[in-house]
Amino acid sequence: MPGKKRTRSSARAVLGVGVLGAALALTGCAGAAGAGSGPAEITFHMSKPEAIPYFRDLVERFNDEQTEVEVTLDTASNLSAGFLRGNPPDVGLLNYNMEMARFMERGALSDLGDMPEAERIRPDVQELVNQYATYPGRTSVLPYSVAAASVIYNIQMFEDNGLEVPTTYEELIEVCETLLDAGITPFYSTYRDAWTVAQGPFDYTVGGRIDVADFYEQMNELGTEVGPDSPVSFEKTFAEPVAQMKELLTYTNDDAESRGYGDGNVAFANGEAAMYMQGPWALGEIAKTNPELELGTFPLPVTDDPEDLKVRVNLDLALWIPEVGTNHEAARTFVSYLMQQDVMDDYNASYLAFGTTEEAAPVTDPRIIGMQEYYDEGKFYQGPSRAIPLTIPVDNYIQSMATGDDPEAELRRLDADWARLALRG
Repeated sequence: MPGKKRTRSSARAVLGVGVLGAALALTGCAGAAGAGSGPAEITFHMSKPEAIPYFRDLVERFNDEQTEVEVTLDTASNLSAGFLRGNPPDVGLLNYNMEMARFMERGALSDLGDMPEAERIRPDVQELVNQYATYPGRTSVLPYSVAAASVIYNIQMFEDNGLEVPTTYEELIEVCETLLDAGITPFYSTYRDAWTVAQGPFDYTVGGRIDVADFYEQMNELGTEVGPDSPVSFEKTFAEPVAQMKELLTYTNDDAESRGYGDGNVAFANGEAAMYMQGPWALGEIAKTNPELELGTFPLPVTDDPEDLKVRVNLDLALWIPEVGTNHEAARTFVSYLMQQDVMDDYNASYLAFGTTEEAAPVTDPRIIGMQEYYDEGKFYQGPSRAIPLTIPVDNYIQSMATGDDPEAELRRLDADWARLALRG
């Protein structure tokens, strides 16, 4: 909260009973279950719709391979209500965002820092958690997978027009002009769904130009003091990137205001534009319309220095165990199972995500392999639009900027909302 510092296919991994038994012995779960008392029963909350069949299969596999812990998959419970009643799920695996960070900063998530799995997480990936919130002395969340997003482009269109992937802003504009001269729409946009503007053009331009983590650290420290005279603010810091976003949006489809996410996926699949500022979640949808379409990705260049290139990321999934869980040892056993490298690598390959551990397998899907080098080098940022509390309608403000409203006024409104929320906090 402002004013406070926040810092593929179903499962295919064949996991030996011997490995699982070792995990059980390590956590002492067998003792916790008690002789003759039956397995320790825990609930596992996972609500990412497209991944539910995958994890349902994985839970069944886990339950079949041992008798000490019985996991029930929960995909429908209200998480906030569960915590409020003191009956949250025993293990959670969810997208990690500002909303989830509330539970961490209030000490509702237990410390997992002593688990061997915690030591395997890349430090720069663990830091993505800390950018939202921390709780003193605890490693409360273990990153499970990272979704990296950048510009999706039509490889055949680029080749047919003699275009190379741009690495500077000047080169990007030249690509756009060449495409226009060839009668091709450079970018496809979908303003009707506000989130697509926020998580695409806005995040790519702003995140590519500023240090997102440092900016929000300063904004949280300022709290109620954010305004026209503060050293950083939305109006002051985001002005140039937003102006650049507006320039890029002059190279988009004329009917963007009436087009939504689904329209965009179909249109892009049908070759109605050469580039699409969307995340990997769109690739599967595009393939439904045109499975033969050859696509690639590249980070949006927003400066004239290729060394500045970065990709937008978010914690696609992150693991946690609540402090008030009924059986921490059983929960930890299941967490250890989920975090076996074969299991993690299989999930990431299935859902076009990047691994969070030092030994994670590199991506192999050609549609996202263009982002691997940037991810390996830590050249990534979390989307700046996602670091704003949900009580502030930032997506609507960004949508307004894209559709013609004065960016200065909208950014000033963001500053006022930030300061007001900090005062209430």
